[in-house]
Amino acid sequence: MAKRNIIEIDEDKCTGCAKCIPNCPEGALKIIDGKARLISDLFCDGLKACVGHCPHGAMKIVEREAKPYDEAKVMENIIRGGPNTIKQHLMHLKEQGELKLLKEAKNVLISKGIGVPDLGGFTCPGAGCQTEKNADEPQKAPSPGQWPIQLHLVNPLSQCFAGQDLVLAADCCAYAGKDFHSRLLKSKSLAIACPKLDSEQKRYVEKIRLLIDESRIDTLTVVMMEVPCCGGLMVLAKDAAKKAKRKVPLKSAIIGVGGQILREEWEQ
Repeated sequence: MAKRNIIEIDEDKCTGCAKCIPNCPEGALKIIDGKARLISDLFCDGLKACVGHCPHGAMKIVEREAKPYDEAKVMENIIRGGPNTIKQHLMHLKEQGELKLLKEAKNVLISKGIGVPDLGGFTCPGAGCQTEKNADEPQKAPSPGQWPIQLHLVNPLSQCFAGQDLVLAADCCAYAGKDFHSRLLKSKSLAIACPKLDSEQKRYVEKIRLLIDESRIDTLTVVMMEVPCCGGLMVLAKDAAKKAKRKVPLKSAIIGVGGQILREEWEQ
């Protein structure tokens, strides 16, 4: 066994309301003795689809020793749930950028003679980009108005990123930066993250790589506050750029604690 992200349930907070159960199509959760229980490490993908559906805050993702997630075993449960459950599970993997697991799931369906559903027409409301366009202003992507923007929620394969200039900003920048929207964000797509507080940041690297290689973004601008912890966002971006097959221009922009833009420069 090795350490990986997996669900943890606080039994003191859990009321057994079962609202998490339908939001875990992998079948990793069951209500037993009035409490939600993780019945097998093999079934939990650690992508926290269930966490936001717990009204009591009893669920969180932790890193611990656990058996590797087994997509083939999960698909046995998924297939029993019928076509809608299959489609929901595949879309869940697609939205999270888990393309390797998505391929494994499709191969299981093919091996059993089950048709692979068309994923183009079924999306979670948070999976696609919701945007507002200004008809009087030509631009690559509308801004502001795009949603979602948090990097954990962003679908890196969404059409709203295709061929766009992307701003990857630390969470505080839009609030602290006086000219953030007019000078840094105008006509660009947006994703936000906090390199100090966010968990599962290895997923960020893969999502940024997908934005570069698959969505083929035009440029990447990393916007950070001048505080030291914000520099981690550029580390993630450079790591992703290094792993990407394509090369894109990479720019850094630093916002001072007083709200002014201290500098903007292209990385060499």
